[in-house]
Amino acid sequence: MEAYLDNSATTRCSKAAADMVYKLLTEDYGNPSSLHMKGVEAENYINDAKKKIAKTLRVQDKEILFTSGGTESNNTAIIGAAMANKRAGRHIITSSVEHASVLAVMQFLEEQGFEITYLPVNHDGVISVEELKNAVREDTILVSLMHVNNEIGAVMPIEEAGAAIKEKNPATLFHVDAIQSYGKLEIRPKRMNIDMLSVSGHKIHGPKGSGFLYIKDKTKIKPIIYGGGQQKGMRSGTENVPGCAGLAEAVRITYKDHGEKIERLYGLRERLIAGLKGLEGVTINGLETRESAPQIVSASFAGIRSEVLLHALEDKGIYVSSGSACSSNHPGVSGTLKGIGVKGELLDATLRFSFGMFNTEEEVDYCIGVLGELLPVLRRYKRG
Repeated sequence: MEAYLDNSATTRCSKAAADMVYKLLTEDYGNPSSLHMKGVEAENYINDAKKKIAKTLRVQDKEILFTSGGTESNNTAIIGAAMANKRAGRHIITSSVEHASVLAVMQFLEEQGFEITYLPVNHDGVISVEELKNAVREDTILVSLMHVNNEIGAVMPIEEAGAAIKEKNPATLFHVDAIQSYGKLEIRPKRMNIDMLSVSGHKIHGPKGSGFLYIKDKTKIKPIIYGGGQQKGMRSGTENVPGCAGLAEAVRITYKDHGEKIERLYGLRERLIAGLKGLEGVTINGLETRESAPQIVSASFAGIRSEVLLHALEDKGIYVSSGSACSSNHPGVSGTLKGIGVKGELLDATLRFSFGMFNTEEEVDYCIGVLGELLPVLRRYKRG
């Protein structure tokens, strides 16, 4: 049996999305900037994709900018806003547990003379809205926060944060990394005071290399890619029409019977947590309740290195992660796990399990059964 439980790293592309990509690569392959019918057809796919996506957020079509995925969306939002607003101030706020595609950008901006405030998180992985509000100043031009933590599934109080930011300084822009929350939690940018929102296609069963950035109309932001002026000059370069249309198809499927899909994910998560808690020497990191995201479970296994357990599970056809896939090329201690107070050897004994729409209860039960067999063996091996 195979159980792919690493959907926060990437998901299997749905057949409908993959078929759409293939169709646009082989049949409707025109360049949207071309004036002939092939070009017009391609442009129609782009416009239709914007409509489908905008509808899920209740925003305007023109506020959707297509990108190559989450990393580019985060880079565009943060660097673009920083460069456009630096005369108003050079202070930016983020959290200490952000994804590498945010933290690395913050380090770059520090080198450019910006001042970055990194907010700590509590034991559940959540920032204090009061601390955030106190950190906002007259020269704060941007706040960037993730909605769902990619390692432990902690949900940041985005709506309360947005209200606090705008109350303290209405001119401060609010960017949200929604890469792990889009399609999983309700997101209403207007109500939540969100000015920019990043999304990645391959986290919702869409094609890799697809994504979008919501940019509220009239937001002051500069492009970071220059050229032929596509997408109203905000992202030059021929649009990835197959990726955009494939992403829109994934969005359509994700939001069809959406409530039922989320309920299924919560059911799988709760089943896994219950099974893990029945095993010796296992600690669940973050909240076990529905205050957490529906698709992520982080667990520490005392006495076993995460890499050893990961490969032992892989041998049984079970695929999990030892942290963020984007950080696996730069191994080190997880800032999130340290931030929530995970101690000692458990920092290197933690795995992330994450669900998608193709997972089943049988896969969860299989995973728990295999862990029940593996853990005592691996612990004995270590003692020996």
